[in-house]
Amino acid sequence: MIHITLSNDLLRRIIKIEKNRDLLQTHHLPEGVVHRMRRISRRKSTYASNRIEGNPLSEEDVEKVLNRDPHGHFLKPEQEIRNYYQALELLEEKKNEDFSKELILQVQAKVVQGSSKEKIGLRGPMPPGVLFAVYDSNTGNIDYIPPEYCDVPKLLEELVAYVRTSDDHPLIKAAVVHYQMVTIHPFEDGNGRTARLLSGYLLEKYGYGFLGIGSLDEYFAYDPEEYYDSLQMGLPALYYSGRNDPPHPEIWITYFLHMVELYSAAVLRSVQKDDEALYTALSHLRTKERRFLAYLLQNRIYSFAPAETARILRVSNRTVINWSAELCRYGFLEPVMSGQRIRTYRVSDYSGQYQEEILAREELFKTGRGII
Repeated sequence: MIHITLSNDLLRRIIKIEKNRDLLQTHHLPEGVVHRMRRISRRKSTYASNRIEGNPLSEEDVEKVLNRDPHGHFLKPEQEIRNYYQALELLEEKKNEDFSKELILQVQAKVVQGSSKEKIGLRGPMPPGVLFAVYDSNTGNIDYIPPEYCDVPKLLEELVAYVRTSDDHPLIKAAVVHYQMVTIHPFEDGNGRTARLLSGYLLEKYGYGFLGIGSLDEYFAYDPEEYYDSLQMGLPALYYSGRNDPPHPEIWITYFLHMVELYSAAVLRSVQKDDEALYTALSHLRTKERRFLAYLLQNRIYSFAPAETARILRVSNRTVINWSAELCRYGFLEPVMSGQRIRTYRVSDYSGQYQEEILAREELFKTGRGII
């Protein structure tokens, strides 16, 4: 198991990431905008993580594959794309579950879905005279010889126990899981993708997912050679000759934290453009919905019952409810529940915070100069 001692350099990097996380929490993006950005980010991560593994599809190809009929026929590179995206969705559903061996197996099964039965689940013994190893795709030379298959279950149990019981900082835990999954290499196929998915899952679980906006995998994919060199740490190819307990684990940890630092700073820059995010949210609304919001703000109607407002505006109750539902979807209004039913609506804190900007935008929309 990899053991980490925090140096001043590692602490500085952690503090920078913490600062970016704290600054991000001061921004309040509409739910609809966050949902859209997360969807785009999952697609970018799908492209980047598979690119690291040599998938030949371009980012445009990935977009087309994910938009195709799921019941159609897919070539192997296309199936890999769909599998990874579905694995991200799976982890989104399981974000409140504990890290476990069962979760590891579920993620890998999703990553290699459609492959032969032998590639799903933990690897077993090789035929006599055959060495299980990772080979360089260009030269055919051996890059890495993982631990024997019989050691894999125990190593995974140790990893799960580490995540559940260690006092290490969550960022360190995510880095360790990434390294250990690649190094233990418990599967015939899908080890790297599973490692990236699980470290991302832990970052999200521990509050370092940065709203799911942006793609950490893109930073790993920017220079795959640096990524792999950092994982290998200049150690011999055989697992038992140093990779089981690397003498300088800070090589990988420093690299990992540096990538998270760059990623978190980029996410922060993107959401600091509040005006752009506000404009994006408003642009998703229909004209009457925008003008209804402006009417509420101009007249300081910060809480209302649909029926009463419908009478004033001389529209149907259903019309006001429909407008309100869309404004709730993008974070401009919030429903006020009474039992199981929505009785009234209130203007959200987000709308209150940007009231002047919303009203100014509506003037642009009225003239047609603000429509995109």
